[in-house]
Amino acid sequence: MSTQQELAVRLDAIRERLDSLDFLNNRGLGNEIGFYIFDYPPQYELMVREYLAMTVSKMAKLGRRFVHLNLFEELVDMLNERKLLDKAFELEKKKGTDELAKALKGPLEQGKVAKHLVKKMNLQDQEFVLLSGLGQCWPLLRGHSLLNALHAHVGETPLVLFYPGRYNGLELYPFDLDTAEVSPANYYRAFQLVPHKRKFDTKRRLSVLQKR
Repeated sequence: MSTQQELAVRLDAIRERLDSLDFLNNRGLGNEIGFYIFDYPPQYELMVREYLAMTVSKMAKLGRRFVHLNLFEELVDMLNERKLLDKAFELEKKKGTDELAKALKGPLEQGKVAKHLVKKMNLQDQEFVLLSGLGQCWPLLRGHSLLNALHAHVGETPLVLFYPGRYNGLELYPFDLDTAEVSPANYYRAFQLVPHKRKFDTKRRLSVLQKR
């Protein structure tokens, strides 16, 4: 099975996962908070976006209570609110992304971003939260730091981060790079929303054997 085919299979399994009572009630997490990661090869970003657009629309029509936030759009909103967006574009054009990241370290500090997102989530009304668009925010926003910052605010509402890269259960590798994101301390433990093929097949075989 090719990488693209495996991703298609995993994407098709998301709806069933989001519908499951185990997911909605945070069962089987060992008292951990319900943080989930759906990692995917970054070259298939458009494929994931198309899937999300279709699935979010279908779930909304079915009356599911959830919120889907695009992280890039939320950062743009934050910069607009502080009248920094035009200056940010100019700085990136003149000095590059690294200088932009340094300049916006204060305005887009992860704790501030987390508080902004939580206000948009209206958690008391949601069954779950979906976050996408992280790749467009790199390196202004990083997965580990964001989840750490959200840890204290989300409570028992399941949250899914769509991540362009790899997640091995402990470390996040952005864009399939060999170097993991640097995080000083992980206050959360994130779970794979849909396992990769080998793990997925093993889990399915065990389930079949248990039913015999």
